[in-house]
Amino acid sequence: MSTDYRNLKILMQEIEDDKRIQRIIQQQNQDHELERIWNRDHYNKEGQDKRLDYLKEKHNLPFENLSNNAGIDDLNELKGNIENFIGFSKVPTGIAGPLLVNGTAASGQFFIPLATTEGALVASYNRGCKAASISGGIRSICITESVQRSPIFKFENIIGVGQFLAWVVHQYEKFEEITSKSSNYAKLRNLKTNIEGNQVNLIFEFNTGDAAGQNMVTFCTSEICSYIIENTPIKPKVWYVESNLSGDKKSNYQSFQNVRGKKVVSEVEIPREVVEKTLRSTPEMMADYWQTSTVSLIQLGSIGAQGHIANGLTALFIATGQDVACISEVIVAVNRMEVTENGNLYASLTMPNLIVGTVGGGTSLPTQRECLEIMECYGAGKARKFAEICCALALAGELSICAAIASGHFVSAHQKLGR
Repeated sequence: MSTDYRNLKILMQEIEDDKRIQRIIQQQNQDHELERIWNRDHYNKEGQDKRLDYLKEKHNLPFENLSNNAGIDDLNELKGNIENFIGFSKVPTGIAGPLLVNGTAASGQFFIPLATTEGALVASYNRGCKAASISGGIRSICITESVQRSPIFKFENIIGVGQFLAWVVHQYEKFEEITSKSSNYAKLRNLKTNIEGNQVNLIFEFNTGDAAGQNMVTFCTSEICSYIIENTPIKPKVWYVESNLSGDKKSNYQSFQNVRGKKVVSEVEIPREVVEKTLRSTPEMMADYWQTSTVSLIQLGSIGAQGHIANGLTALFIATGQDVACISEVIVAVNRMEVTENGNLYASLTMPNLIVGTVGGGTSLPTQRECLEIMECYGAGKARKFAEICCALALAGELSICAAIASGHFVSAHQKLGR
C-alpha cells in the first residue's frame, strides 16, 4: 500500500467521521427532551430516573449499580456537589494505620481511610505507617496557611497601571471590610502586585478557616473587584477575576516561595533495626536510592521531588470529600532521606500547597463525613489537624515505596497484590 493511498484513506475516514459528527449535532439540536432532562431536577429522584431512563434506552443497559443511591433518600443533600445526577460511583475504601502523629494540631494514633482501585497501595502505606509508628511517630507541623486569587487589570499603557496602583495601595482597609462582609470565615491577610507591560495582577491572599476555600476567596475577590471598578479613578480596558497567576490546580514553581492552602512539614527518624525488619531495607540503600532518583527528577524537569504522594493523597481526598483536582498542586513537594550519624534513617517531606478542608465542599456527604470522623477531623477547628495527618501519611508512603524499590521487592509486591 503506497503512502499516498494510505493518507487518502485516512482523509476519507475523517470526512465520514465529520459527517457522523454533524448528524449527531443536528440530532442534539432537535432533541429538546434531552435538554429538558439534562438541565433540570438536579437534586430529586424524578430527575435522576429521567436521565437514567434516557441512558438505558440509548445504550440498552440496566445501570443497576449506578441507580443505587447508597441509602441517601433526600437528594437535596447533594446540592452544591453535583449536577445532572444519575447515581453513585462506588470506590473501594481501605484503612491504613494506625499512624502515630506528633503534631501541633494532630497528636495521637490515627486510622486513615483510602479510597482507591489500585492494588498494593493501601498495603504499602500501611507498612510505612507501621515503620513510622514503632519508631516514635512522625512529627508533622502546619507552619502557615493562605489561599490566593489573582485578578488582572489591563490598561492602555504602563502609566495607567501606575495611576491605578497609586490608588489601590490606599484601599487595603476597605478590601478587608469587603472581605468580612462577603464571608463569615475568610480574612484578607496580604495583597501583592505583579506588573507585566500594560497589565497588573492584584494577588489577594486570604485565610479561609477550616474550608479549602477556593470558592470562598473567589466570592470575596469578586466583591473587591466590583468595588475597584466602581471607584477607581482610572478604569481598566478589561479585567478578569482570575488571571491564572494564583496557581489554582496547577503545578508551578512559585509554590516554593509562597503557600497555597497549608504549608506542612513532616519528619521522622527510623532506627536501623526498624528499616531492616519492617521496611526490609537499609538506611544506606534508601538514602542512595533517594539521591539517585532525585537526580533523575532534575533531568526530567519535575517541579518538586517526591516518589508517589499523589497515590495516597488522592485516595484520601476521594474518601474524605476533598477537591481531588488540587492534587495537581499538592504534588509540588520535596522529600529527603539521609543516613544519620548513628546509622538511622532520617526522612522528611515538605508540602507548601496542601489544600484541604474539614467543612464545606464534599466533606458533609455521608461516607465522606464518616471517613473524616474516623480521624476525628470532621467539622470546624479540624483543618490544621487534618493537614498534619495528610502530610504524615504522605511521608509514610514515601518510606514504603523507597524501601521497596531500593531493595528490589517493589515488583513482587505488585504481582502479589495488584492486577
